[in-house]
Amino acid sequence: MAGAYRVLLTEGAEHDLDAIYDYIAESNETSNADYVLSRLMATAEQLSSFPHRGSYPRELLNIGIKEYRRVFLKPDRLIYRIVGKEVVVYMIADSRRDLQSLLARRLLGSR
Repeated sequence: MAGAYRVLLTEGAEHDLDAIYDYIAESNETSNADYVLSRLMATAEQLSSFPHRGSYPRELLNIGIKEYRRVFLKPDRLIYRIVGKEVVVYMIADSRRDLQSLLARRLLGSR
């Protein structure tokens, strides 16, 4: 059953997927990279039915921004925003990284 929302990945999110896949494939096995990629894509697709399931990223909530949400697929998390009937995934990042800087660069456009 298709969800009521359309899920879109930004160019940055697609780049994130490629980087995650390449990293796992180089340091592990391609089959593991395939598995992680399919789980990340399934998590993104679930947002078409349950877009409000994610919580607000703490790093953005602390500065008063409530338009983005996050869902975890450890160790990664998807950062997205609901825009009308679309769920736009902006970033897929390892949650152990300095997400404040990543979020500021990607979502807020600062350098």
